[in-house]
Amino acid sequence: MSSADEILDIVDEHDRVVAQSPRGQAYAEGLRHRCVFIQARDAQGRLFVHRRTPTKLIFPSLYDMFVGGVVGAGESYDDAALREAEEELGVRGLPRPEFLFKFLYDDGAGRTWWSAVYEVRCELPVSPQVEEVAWHDFLSDEEVELRLRDWEWVPDGLAAYERLKAYRSMG
Repeated sequence: MSSADEILDIVDEHDRVVAQSPRGQAYAEGLRHRCVFIQARDAQGRLFVHRRTPTKLIFPSLYDMFVGGVVGAGESYDDAALREAEEELGVRGLPRPEFLFKFLYDDGAGRTWWSAVYEVRCELPVSPQVEEVAWHDFLSDEEVELRLRDWEWVPDGLAAYERLKAYRSMG
């Protein structure tokens, strides 16, 4: 089964399930669904950053400071966060990511999804999926901030990153 055929829950503005749809159709028609964003840090506190492969359905070849993806039909945010983090980092036995907050991402051009933001410490050696990740490294927060101006980032990840910085500044 291709990722475009994966079945997603379609949700309303209050994150209530209203339908189900294949992922490709949800993207093509701008149907609101659910996603998880997991900020993964290594033992030194550096952030996992990667560039997406050119074959990704959305935002191909762009940089991201989160691992994550869509929540499957009937799947909880928490289960999706652990599954996606392990898949994208290429590890098994990761601690369960800690939920931080949720927000509605909407780019105003038909891309909208409920976004649950998590964090996890990954002290295991990573081996990211070559189908998902073209390049990766662990970068300090200062390095990430410097790269924000130079690299082209996924817009939903940038939105989550800005909200996460604001969330942390309030705590």
